[in-house]
Formats: sequence, structure tokens, C-alpha cells
Amino acid sequence: MHEHAIEDGADAGAHSVAEAKKHMRTYAIIGVALMIGTGLTVWAAFINFGSREINIIAALVIACTKGFLVAGFFMHLISEKKLIYALLVCTVFFATGLMYLTLLSMNHESIIHIQ
Repeated sequence: MHEHAIEDGADAGAHSVAEAKKHMRTYAIIGVALMIGTGLTVWAAFINFGSREINIIAALVIACTKGFLVAGFFMHLISEKKLIYALLVCTVFFATGLMYLTLLSMNHESIIHIQ
């Protein structure tokens, strides 16, 4: 009876068992990559790369890579349509702008602090 349910589900547009195994393998590989990325994040937190800016850049590169893996594979953005990519680009644009404003506000000689 269970096999009939799988076959009926395959006719309704569901994944076959082979496709499901392929997706599970991909998710496992991405999960391992994310664990390695987390390990790199912890390792990079204890390393002094010479300046604060380089440390921040290293942390952001690791975080962006992990974010791409999560968004691309777990949220299926790699296989989605142009509208989702446009929304992702807008999100990155505004997040970058907010990051810039945050960094600008840390400089006490910036236009934000001039009275």
C-alpha cells in the first residue's frame, strides 16, 4: 500500500524516490559546508589578520558565502524565477545601504554628527 501512495504521489507532481535521494544528498552536502563555514567563522574570530577592517571583511565573506548557501539551496533561489532574484537584489541593496549608514555613524567627524 505504501508503494502505491508513492507512485500516486509521483503522478501528482511529487518527486520520485531517486529524485528525493538526490535532493537529500545535496542538502547533506550543503549542511556539511555550513558546518565547515561555522568552524571557519569561529577560527577567524580568534585570528588577527593585521587590521580591524581585514577581520571584518573576512567575517563578511564567510557570512555571505553561508548566506548564499542557505538562500540558494534551502530556500531554492537557485532554481526560481527572475522576480525572486529581483527581490533578493533589492534586499542586498538596502542591507548594504544600512550597513554603510551604520559604519558612517561610527565616524564622529561624519555629516551625521555635525551640528
